Amino acid sequence: MKKLSFYRFSLAGAILLATFAPVPAALAKPGPMPSPGIHSRSVVTHGHVVIGGKTIRYTARAGTLIMRNAKMQPVASIFYVAYTRDGVSNENDRPITFAYNGGPGSSTVWLHLGGIGPWRVAVPTNAESSPPAPFPIVKNPDSVLNKTDLVFIDPVGTGYSHAIGKTNPQQFWGVDADARSVGAFIMRYLTKFNRWNSPKFILGESYGTTRSAVLSNYLQQHGVELNGVILLSSILNFETASFAPGNDLPYVLYLPSEAAVAWYHHRLSPRPKNLPAFLSQVEHFATGAYAHALMMGDTLPATTENAVISQLVRYTSIPAHIWRRANLRLTGSEFQKLLLINQDRQTGRLDARYANYDLMPMLPFPDYSVMTSAIDGAFTGAFNWYARNILHYHSKRHYYILNYRVIQHWNWKNKPVIPTLGGGWPGYTNVAPNLERALVTNPHLQLLVNNGYFDLGTPFYATVYTMQHLGLPKALQGHVHLKFYYCGHMLYLHHASLNELHNNIDHFITMATRG
Repeated sequence: MKKLSFYRFSLAGAILLATFAPVPAALAKPGPMPSPGIHSRSVVTHGHVVIGGKTIRYTARAGTLIMRNAKMQPVASIFYVAYTRDGVSNENDRPITFAYNGGPGSSTVWLHLGGIGPWRVAVPTNAESSPPAPFPIVKNPDSVLNKTDLVFIDPVGTGYSHAIGKTNPQQFWGVDADARSVGAFIMRYLTKFNRWNSPKFILGESYGTTRSAVLSNYLQQHGVELNGVILLSSILNFETASFAPGNDLPYVLYLPSEAAVAWYHHRLSPRPKNLPAFLSQVEHFATGAYAHALMMGDTLPATTENAVISQLVRYTSIPAHIWRRANLRLTGSEFQKLLLINQDRQTGRLDARYANYDLMPMLPFPDYSVMTSAIDGAFTGAFNWYARNILHYHSKRHYYILNYRVIQHWNWKNKPVIPTLGGGWPGYTNVAPNLERALVTNPHLQLLVNNGYFDLGTPFYATVYTMQHLGLPKALQGHVHLKFYYCGHMLYLHHASLNELHNNIDHFITMATRG
């Protein structure tokens, strides 16, 4: 997830449910004909990839689907790239996974050419900046194409996807409107390619996990029963990551990730040998003595404060006088600036394994993204070459890897699935109840949650907290499967983690398909 904004922006109008709710052909009444001159298009190519020692032959389809409103007027063109395995005797037995990144405002190039597609950009695994062009694009032995067909979706405003005609693109840029438009695309794809009876999965990364929570419930309400939901670097409850005055929750939930980052950069002395065991200690302290100290506020006794600061220094290496001056509260951005200050460097946010020079050391927050500056060029150059030379898809439109206009105009309001007491909107975007509703109303639905230890954008313990507060019945709590990796936000930037992720998804799809 690229840099998050926690401000609320107004949205010029909302897309009505009827705009995107497809009507089964058998029940449809005669209505207006589609507008002429605007059509879906696609380009088909073929390829193969070796996964687990077996050659997987596939058909790749790069193209667009036209989204229409209730009057059959075109409102958006959504770009996708789909990979389907060749030689399948019965597509009803073949799982299909719809994948997307987040932002909001990000295309799906990261998952597509970084993680689970049949090709990937070979960026360094050791958190170093990618060498200059030409960027190596290689077959991906860790693709999950051996287990599931893949459809990579670029939401409106990202990639080649765009609003059509007089449609205001901001109508798509909001928590609920975005889920409706992506849900409409999925149902349109299932119809066009006859995949309604296939086992179905959705896979989102970063804000894509926020989308997945709302989308899973939306699809369920429209007759699309999912077999599984796969979350990568999830954030569902934005209260857990908003360092707003009066909100102490992020300080508690970020501390284990900060300790993990300090461990990675060899800032701890002595340095624990077993990272998970060490983090278990930090979690116990964070939710115990540290949380209690924050709750006491100005009434905290000096002796208790000194004991807590001593532990904070031990777990983070940040000096005691800084913790004392910060009133025991350091934001994630401040930690990025302080951890390697004696080396004149700052860490990345989404992947704190990355570190680079601090250009403006007096700022209390990083003035550029260390991780994205190290990989953006490689992914941008690689996709533009790949689309034209491998997929043979040509477009006069600019491909928006990231579109910052989207997040600037994003509507963060999410209609509660359970009305809030007293009415009105909650103070923070929290879509976890949507996911809970999907898991309860579809008691066969399985959830795979994946997080990196060194992620300061969507910290792993914030995900643990969110999952522990879904409010699921005990009989369904076993449907939530949590996995952790020695990497940051983009799990596939660490090759060993990518291989582990492949194996976990492979097992998960097998389990969720078997029912």
